[in-house]
Amino acid sequence: MATFNIEYRLAEEPKSYRLELEQDELSRHEAAMHLLVLHFGDCENGLVLPAADSSPSEIMAQADLLGLSRIEVSTA
Repeated sequence: MATFNIEYRLAEEPKSYRLELEQDELSRHEAAMHLLVLHFGDCENGLVLPAADSSPSEIMAQADLLGLSRIEVSTA
């Protein structure tokens, strides 16, 4: 199990999130998807989240649209 530190901005406010996963690497778009679910997964309108078959660029575009930016992933 690996621990990932994700540094990012939400509406230009600095944030961080620690995530433990059973995988060795976490790409920026995968981190963005985790953050989208974290911050917007409880929204009444499920259309905010990208579709399951979205490309990495589509996920990043949706993250940007919702105010998630400067996503950086490192291992703990």
